[in-house]
Amino acid sequence: MNKRSILLNEKDNVATALTELEAGERVHPELDGLSYDLEVIEDIAFAHKFALRDIAEGEEVLKYGMPIGKALKDIKAGEWVHVHNCRSHRFGFHRQQYGLKA
Repeated sequence: MNKRSILLNEKDNVATALTELEAGERVHPELDGLSYDLEVIEDIAFAHKFALRDIAEGEEVLKYGMPIGKALKDIKAGEWVHVHNCRSHRFGFHRQQYGLKA
């Protein structure tokens, strides 16, 4: 199977595109026996995130097994996850909470 996306942690609710993905394309991110089969519902640029399942407004977006932001609106499975629908935790208390250095 052609590897088109990657799942980095079993707790994640997003995966990352390893190539450009087109709307309507099926992807199969997997990790250690956990796998997803979903349709990308909009074009996803290389290295950008997409939702593995529906994410509710205000819910944490998880990547690397850690929260990286909060959903600004409801996000559907297969939808692009970026600054238009996710507020990043890149700066602020999450850096201190998880011991991340600048």
